[in-house]
Amino acid sequence: MLQSSTLKYLRDLPRNNNKPWFDAHRKQFEDAKDDFAIFVQALIDSHSKKDESIAHLKAKDCTFRINRDVRFSKDKLPYKDNMGAYMSKGGKKSPFGGYYFHLQPGKAFVGGGLWMPMPAELQKVRQEIDYNFDEFKKIVKNRKFSSIYGDLSRDKEYMLTRVPKGYEVDNPAAEYLKLKSFVALMPLKDSDLTSKDLIKKASAALLTLKPMLEFINRSIE
Repeated sequence: MLQSSTLKYLRDLPRNNNKPWFDAHRKQFEDAKDDFAIFVQALIDSHSKKDESIAHLKAKDCTFRINRDVRFSKDKLPYKDNMGAYMSKGGKKSPFGGYYFHLQPGKAFVGGGLWMPMPAELQKVRQEIDYNFDEFKKIVKNRKFSSIYGDLSRDKEYMLTRVPKGYEVDNPAAEYLKLKSFVALMPLKDSDLTSKDLIKKASAALLTLKPMLEFINRSIE
């Protein structure tokens, strides 16, 4: 579980997204950062019993900095209003798909997949889906997968409007071949975040995602 003080800090930050306030509340930030790291490590330790590929990971290598890169952005707010952790067998900068936990009051979620891969990796995944669509469909249409995630995200930023070049319009896998990201997300309520059952709930979601990640990473390898 996460501390309610961590959620309070993340609720206060968007209303005070400036360096003077951040510096004045650095102790609260450090406490929230440590709390999230403890949770992430507990999640890694729990799930690695079912997926040994992430057993070597440490929370500090999976979490993202709260500072935003504003060099090429019109939005000059200096800090993110969330905390995130990406747990992939190759590390958070690897080309492989992985698990993700997003901590943000009112917008938290757990899940993962492969987000905006480079063209070479994207082509490999699409080819694997095309060649082995029956296997892929069995994974994402599984009853448990559907009950937790529904399906892969169909957010507009993750999809092409047409089937990519090289594939027929009537390809049985067309709706999945249009994807530019292959991610599945389960929303979490704020009450879930401070519940003693958070690790159990998040671990169950990650275990359900494991077959899809194995399919994706197999295609990249």
